[in-house]
Amino acid sequence: MAKSIQLFTIGFTQKSAEQFFELLIQSQIKRIVDTRLNNVSQLAGFAKRNDLRYFLKKLGNIEYVHLPELAPTQDILDDYKKKKGDWATYEQQFLSLIAQRKIEQQVSPDLLEGSCLLCSEAQPHHCHRRLVAEYLNQKWGNIRIHHL
Repeated sequence: MAKSIQLFTIGFTQKSAEQFFELLIQSQIKRIVDTRLNNVSQLAGFAKRNDLRYFLKKLGNIEYVHLPELAPTQDILDDYKKKKGDWATYEQQFLSLIAQRKIEQQVSPDLLEGSCLLCSEAQPHHCHRRLVAEYLNQKWGNIRIHHL
């Protein structure tokens, strides 16, 4: 049986920079896997791509990787966020998208071990990072998911 993969998820909204980085450091995260489509927005504050890469390295010696193939398309995002779509439709569209992309073949278990999937949503319930983690666990069967 394959060794289980410890995979964490976190959203940066509704957290101070101190709370965010302390959670990562205390959880001994090795790598942040950024699953956002848009990671350079001014609205992202401390989680803007280049700033985040710097802070992660400086504060926790944590690697930063951006994997846009784990993000929804702009159309799926806009239908849900801007047009106030419902979660069930978003979830179905996103799961269909990552199945088409065959993300289980594009991402290696080694990359995810001790990593943390990042997006903006404060809670994992209505968030694509949870869908990515659960989808990969269905495909590989050996992921232990921890939401920070």
